[in-house]
Amino acid sequence: MNEKKPRLFCFGLGYSARVLAARLMEKGWTVAGTCRDAASLSQLEGSAIEAFLFDGAHPLADAGKALEGASHVLCSIPPGPGGDPALRHHQRDIQRIEGLEWTGYLSTTGVYGDTAGRVVDETAPLNPTSERGRQRVAAEKQWLALAKEGLAAPGAAAHIFRLSGIYGPGSSMLDRVRDGTAKRIDKPDCLFSRIHVADIANVVMASMARPNPGAVYNLADDAPATASEVTALACELLGAAPPPLVPFDEAAKEMSPMALSFWKDNRRVDNARIKKELGVKLKYPDYRSGLKAILAS
Repeated sequence: MNEKKPRLFCFGLGYSARVLAARLMEKGWTVAGTCRDAASLSQLEGSAIEAFLFDGAHPLADAGKALEGASHVLCSIPPGPGGDPALRHHQRDIQRIEGLEWTGYLSTTGVYGDTAGRVVDETAPLNPTSERGRQRVAAEKQWLALAKEGLAAPGAAAHIFRLSGIYGPGSSMLDRVRDGTAKRIDKPDCLFSRIHVADIANVVMASMARPNPGAVYNLADDAPATASEVTALACELLGAAPPPLVPFDEAAKEMSPMALSFWKDNRRVDNARIKKELGVKLKYPDYRSGLKAILAS
């Protein structure tokens, strides 16, 4: 008797979700998901991913058809003032999915806010310093409450993944050095945690294999570092002259509010839970190995 193939439906087929989708399809999964506009939709034409238009402001044209057969549902759409767009329009549709085994939500470590460099684990208080962070906290709560409000499969309660700064092929400091947009900002006491996109896929897949409904996971590598260190290494690897070191106070004058909010928070992220509970061994445990691998590829 043929077993039914697992099927992932992803609200938001962005960078991280597409890497995950490719890995799952290699293992025989089918994948469907949403794109926010026609241009993004056209990029998936001819691929094995079944894509649907969902801009967050309007519901899917045929949610029943889109979600049919989904064994796993992941949301990677940024929230808005009204919370998570996927749940705002399709909470009931998700709750009605027969055979749903797992749900997940990609959040951010920005929900912890500024800890003045102190380490945060998944039990740390949520104290976001930006409106975007507060919206993430609200969206997390919505996903965690999903099972309490009724799921066809109660064991499919959401898993929350709090991501550090994402980088990977086509989206790293190497690309910014190449295109001339890299900067070296001097703020030596401000450390940032990062996570390679391949390790995001590794963690999410490990969770799918070992579901723990309601669990929250920090996704970060083992080596928080200053932004200037990462820029310097990218320049070294490419044989490029590093940009001048600019004091933070001077650089801040030209930053957007979003960039300023990024620099406002200083924290180190504890990643022990993904290792202990999910058995994850990071493929890229620090930015050095990650950037070198990207260059080699």
